[in-house]
Amino acid sequence: MKNFKSLLSLIMLISLTACAQEHPIKLYPDGVPNSKPAPADYAEKINGDWITDVTDPVITPYLPEKGKANGTAILIFPGGSYAGLASKHEGSDVALEFNKIGVTAFVVKYRLPSDAIMVDKTIGPLQDAQRAIQLVRERAADWGINPHHIGIIGFSAGGHLASTLDTHYQKALIDNKNNTSLRPDFAILVYPVISFGPVAHVGSRENLIGKNPSPALLELYSNEKQITTDTPPTFLVHATDDDAVPVQNSVLFYEGLVKNKVKAEMHIFQAGGHGFGLENSKSKEHWFDWAASWLSQNGF
Repeated sequence: MKNFKSLLSLIMLISLTACAQEHPIKLYPDGVPNSKPAPADYAEKINGDWITDVTDPVITPYLPEKGKANGTAILIFPGGSYAGLASKHEGSDVALEFNKIGVTAFVVKYRLPSDAIMVDKTIGPLQDAQRAIQLVRERAADWGINPHHIGIIGFSAGGHLASTLDTHYQKALIDNKNNTSLRPDFAILVYPVISFGPVAHVGSRENLIGKNPSPALLELYSNEKQITTDTPPTFLVHATDDDAVPVQNSVLFYEGLVKNKVKAEMHIFQAGGHGFGLENSKSKEHWFDWAASWLSQNGF
């Protein structure tokens, strides 16, 4: 009987997860922009929760249970140094957590910068981020979403991509004939790569803009330097002892937000390292609860 109950619980859990997740939606059903034919050995690979060599980017919707949706949506950008995507603990797990508070979530499987498949690898991920928010905003009614309540969250290098969208939405790098706003309504950045200066995560920087980038590219993608008074409200989380992406990345972005009088909140754990996802094992506190309160405080 005990084994039967355990099996039943597992089946119910799987059923709930299946109900929350819809089929992936191609970002570019009519052809991927800024692309070159992929070499024969360049094909998408999935190793557990780690995804590499993405050629056909998609978003996967995760819907709150019936009657719980509040009209807010969030796009999720997993991290992985711009070399891969940590698709579970920085992707689907996060989507399901947002579903619990009534937020419709979309995990973005974006292209990773590569000279092998892109004409200009420095803009490839941002194109996918812009297209993702464009698609969700244009189809907001299909999912019962308020088109003015669409935010983003990014982790590590996914945080760099999210902070790039947060600050580079004015210039469309995709076809945008309807002039759909590409501006997120809010952003959440978790141990994000922000700066490509002295505190940069070198691997993310080199993967995106190369080993010998121009000063102009370094400036352009140091996102703390791109903040304006119109940058969306932003919530940041980091750990002081992060030895992969120095905490100064979040501090610099927060300082830029304050300087430009943008609504901002930042939480820095004493310990936690890098890549902890939803649960920092070094703390009894849950940053997601703080983020949920911040969203509520700001009307989302």
